[in-house]
Amino acid sequence: MICHNPEAAARDAATRTELAARLEDMICGSDKLNATRRAELRGKISTMPGLNRFLRVTPGGLLRVDKATIKAEENLDGKYLLRSSDPDLSAEDIALGYKQLLEVERGWKDMKSVLDLRPVYHRLEERIRTHVILCWLALLLIRVIETTADSTWPAIHRHLDRIHAGTFTGPAGTFRQRTELTQTQASLLAKLGIPAPRQILGLEPAR
Repeated sequence: MICHNPEAAARDAATRTELAARLEDMICGSDKLNATRRAELRGKISTMPGLNRFLRVTPGGLLRVDKATIKAEENLDGKYLLRSSDPDLSAEDIALGYKQLLEVERGWKDMKSVLDLRPVYHRLEERIRTHVILCWLALLLIRVIETTADSTWPAIHRHLDRIHAGTFTGPAGTFRQRTELTQTQASLLAKLGIPAPRQILGLEPAR
């Protein structure tokens, strides 16, 4: 099944245009170089896969932007192929299954990075199982938060992590006060059903 993603197509086209422009700048004036210097430039470009695939070398050894390759890649912008061994599945079900697979892979990546599933410093099997289950529950909580807040965990964490509490001391005493909530922070807390932290968290009069 062939799928087409218009947003991915726009990204592919923009990336290719940028790479072609960079390659054009690199080979500009290369016709005036001697064969050795031109070969050195060719070798340098060969170490850059993104640029090298758009490079064409003429029979005379001149460097050119390969317009035919660029044209061929334009026909593939935003397109990808999905395969399934079940002929009874609809196109929608196949696409949804692949999206769920991506979510599973992202979940394992989050468990190994964000939740520090690895390394596991346990020797006993029951402790290893407990460690993995706790990470799985944490990941489940993250997914519930993402679904409820209609945002990604990195974005949610980035906004909520900016809520701080400062300690202030003056002649009357010492008190702790949280920072003012931004509109985004207040919206996230409301969606998640979490009461906003109190403005004043503690007050100790001067002795």
